[in-house]
Amino acid sequence: MFFGFASRLAGLYAAIFAMNGVHLPFFPLWLKAKDLGAGEIGMVLAVPMIVRLLAVPAATRLVDRRGSLREAIVIATLLSVAGYVVLASASGLVGIVLAFAAASLVFTPIMPLVEAYALKGLTARGRAYGPVRLWGSAAFVLGSLIAGIAADVIAARHLIWLIVLGTALIALSAARLEPLGTEPPHLRDGAPAPTLLRSRAFIAIVMAASLVQASHATYYGFSVLAWRTQGYDGMTIAALWGLGVAAEIVLFALQGRLPAFLTPAMLLMLGAAGGALRWTAMAFDPPAIVLPLLQLLHAATFGASHLGAQMFLLRAVPARQGATAQGYLAVTMGLVMAATTALSGLLYAAYGAASYAAMALAAIAGGVCALIANRPRQIATI
Repeated sequence: MFFGFASRLAGLYAAIFAMNGVHLPFFPLWLKAKDLGAGEIGMVLAVPMIVRLLAVPAATRLVDRRGSLREAIVIATLLSVAGYVVLASASGLVGIVLAFAAASLVFTPIMPLVEAYALKGLTARGRAYGPVRLWGSAAFVLGSLIAGIAADVIAARHLIWLIVLGTALIALSAARLEPLGTEPPHLRDGAPAPTLLRSRAFIAIVMAASLVQASHATYYGFSVLAWRTQGYDGMTIAALWGLGVAAEIVLFALQGRLPAFLTPAMLLMLGAAGGALRWTAMAFDPPAIVLPLLQLLHAATFGASHLGAQMFLLRAVPARQGATAQGYLAVTMGLVMAATTALSGLLYAAYGAASYAAMALAAIAGGVCALIANRPRQIATI
């Protein structure tokens, strides 16, 4: 049904990722139009990474205690619209940092809350996660395309309003979400929930997902620069990126048909193996004919590792701790990605494409963590 649970959730994923596709290229351009220098822009872009360390765990724990996922998502999206409207009117480094911090305070918890809502609601309805989540990936490509076109026709100082519009679409989509059934009071108020951070399996899975995802740091940050240096035109680069996202979408679409032996930990190990192969090959400046094949490995390096982490949380974490678990995953992944991104910048400046070798090592480390989590004794500890 077009207006069913899954369709409305898919619309929210699409709105979030389309906005991200616009935000990534547009926001730095707007900051530059506000007369901020490169160093100041870097400071502003670091704000969400800092704010999420406090905002995400606090929000997800509160929501788990109150059992109000949908309500929290709606409130956070509405406050995000207000936050970005205030940001649009801000000026000067201090004013922009304060406004962006306030907007990030309510925006950064949205994705972990949506993931918790999705896993709980889709499971209750017997629906697979991947075929719904893929609409986010597809919308990201569309958002990036819109960003590229709009950047040529809209003055940079007005680009912020496209981001505000994207945030408003997220709020409208959130308002259409169906309510989730609440847990009976005796389940919420009975025995205390186990502490996730005492579970070796949970910690191992979170670290595995974080390391495999962080192994994309050089690719995300420097692949376009490297390919430009090698003479590839913008259309070719866009096609390569689009091929990677398309591979990810196909995997999400086929989630319900994946063989039973692909457990969550096995999916993460598959992502790690794909990362070891993909980034090792990239370290040797492969010829153009090989790049499409390497891009198809995005289905493993991103898609399989993302599915593996989400499916583990679904199967092993108590429903009443779903949002809290998503918060821990989001914060850990953000920290590891930030550290790896900083390291990749130093390595790329010193060694060029050979810096991908470090990303292969990060993926392998993630695979080791997934292997640890795959032990039956570890999984039973949650």
